[in-house]
Amino acid sequence: MSDDARLGEARPSERESTGKPPARALPAGPAGDAGLRLREAARALATWDFGVVAVTVGFLVVASMTVEHFGTARNAGYIILDLAPILLLALTMTLIVTTGEIDLSVASTVGLTSAAMGVMWNGGMALETIMPVAVLLGAALGAVNGLFVTGFGLPSLAVTIGTLALYRGLAYVLLGDTAVADWPRLFTGWTLGRIGDSAIPNVLVPMAVLAVICGVLLHATPVGRSIYAAGANPIAASYAGIAVGRLKFWLYVASGAMAGLVGVLWTLRYSSARADNAAGLELTVIAVVLLGGVSIFGGKGALPGVLAAVVLLVSVQNALRLAHVSTEALTVVTGSLLIVAVLAPNALGALRTALRRRRTTATGRTA
Repeated sequence: MSDDARLGEARPSERESTGKPPARALPAGPAGDAGLRLREAARALATWDFGVVAVTVGFLVVASMTVEHFGTARNAGYIILDLAPILLLALTMTLIVTTGEIDLSVASTVGLTSAAMGVMWNGGMALETIMPVAVLLGAALGAVNGLFVTGFGLPSLAVTIGTLALYRGLAYVLLGDTAVADWPRLFTGWTLGRIGDSAIPNVLVPMAVLAVICGVLLHATPVGRSIYAAGANPIAASYAGIAVGRLKFWLYVASGAMAGLVGVLWTLRYSSARADNAAGLELTVIAVVLLGGVSIFGGKGALPGVLAAVVLLVSVQNALRLAHVSTEALTVVTGSLLIVAVLAPNALGALRTALRRRRTTATGRTA
């Protein structure tokens, strides 16, 4: 008997060594490749992101057929204008929540930058100067949040609840209950204007550019991988050489700058600088981020799901308005979606874990 034969006799089978039946390998060749592709496709279709996109597309189709005027080009333009501030704030909020932190002060930052714009305009400053100053002011306010969270190690929830009240209070200190409404028609007209003869609002262009930038940053760069790592396990990320504190600080600065930009667009769209601009918008932003599949605990989420969630929420609100539903009901819809956004992913995760354990138990009994 050859040495190979003796070794074959001495070597225990896979069942004997592990106590489990041998794993089934996919057949080699085209059939195996096709099976692998089918499994990958099934996995992609089973994600939360795909579910949100599918629900959004389904709702748009149904609402276009059942709600009068919903499917018109003019109404689509109004939907884009309504979702612009939510989407812009949700872009940077997605990055922050993916790291395991949160920023509840974004709406108050919008209000404070809007109030500051009114003060500067009343002081005779040119609007071409006011707009970049407002964005820089937002970045500075975001840096304050980042300093308290990363520099002093305070919980982001507590910090941003505090700055939510602080920034809104400062806005009222600047403007009180008054409004500044004499903005140049050239700028307010562009904010409400359309691209050429189409029904597409001008604001869609910068909105799309910023969405692409954030999407590439999160999903196709080392910075994005660092964001996921910091959210999944900040200690391990630090040992891997990632400057977690610095990363989070600059994300808060970016969030503040984005809120400053939204403050500019909000003021010009409504031709009014007020201290209460965007009041309560932070809850809507958090709702769409969580509904889009971003884990509140960090380390998980994708931007496409968040974008679909923004479209879904704003479209639902728009359809309800066209159906003459009260404003109070719109608030109920936002709150309900926030609860669903938190509970549904956890419920699905628990269900998958239970099914996986059941399969493992069944396999062990068969073995």
